[in-house]
This record gives sequence, C-alpha cells and structure tokens, in this order.
Amino acid sequence: MMLMPRDNFNIFDDVFEDPFFRGPEHGRGHRPPEERLMRTDIKDKGDNYEVQVELPGYNKDNISINIEDGYLNIHAKIEKNEEKKDDEKFVRKERFYGECSRSFYIGEDVLEDSIKAKFTDGILTIDIPKKQIEDKKTSKCIEIE
Repeated sequence: MMLMPRDNFNIFDDVFEDPFFRGPEHGRGHRPPEERLMRTDIKDKGDNYEVQVELPGYNKDNISINIEDGYLNIHAKIEKNEEKKDDEKFVRKERFYGECSRSFYIGEDVLEDSIKAKFTDGILTIDIPKKQIEDKKTSKCIEIE
C-alpha cells in the first residue's frame, strides 16, 4: 500500500511554531498578540445584539465598558500576584498579566441608554438593544397635475 502525500502538509509547520523560532518578542513568559485579544462572539438576535467576551481569570471590578463616538469600548486588566516564596522557581510561565482592550463600532441604530452587561464565569455578556425602525409601508396617492 502506497501512502499519498497530504495537500497543505509540511513537516516543518509544527517545528516552527516552537517559541524558539518566533523571535524574542514571543519568548519565555510572553504570548503572541493574537492570544492576548479578547475572544469575542457577536450575535444578532433580531431586536438586540449580544456580545460575549471571554475574560477568564479577570475580576469584574477590573473590567470597564463605555461608549464614545459610536464605539463600544471594553477595557480589562489583570494584576500579577507578586507573592513569591524563596524556594519557588518558575519552570514555565504562560498566564497573561496586564491590560487589554477591544472596540466595536455600534453606530447610531442602538439604544445606548438600555445597554446592559453581566459577568459570569469568565464571560462578559453585553446586550445592546436596537432602535425600532418604523415600517414605512404606508401608501400615498400622488396627484398628477
């Protein structure tokens, strides 16, 4: 039986994902920028949008949400626990400490005063109600001169 090579397969793909090959900005204790982003799902639920943002390990008191110039801004920070015992030494450190933020353009077709947010089990859920657009299906006769 002859094995056929797979398309889009390169034996070196996994090798070069190692932090050694990613450069000093992605070395020990650092995560690539794409891993620091707040992973977000946005659903259109008809009369509102639901935004869900993953923020595991964050405290509700260190998360802020505001609206400015039509943008929904989410900012979160997680502080490093500096307690260290003399006999401890890290072998590997992957957890992120610091600040991150995301902005989403929500425009003018939402009810800004009715936006609600809750934070449960590391998931920030923001409900953004839409403005009701009046149905303009009325008919009108136009007189011909």
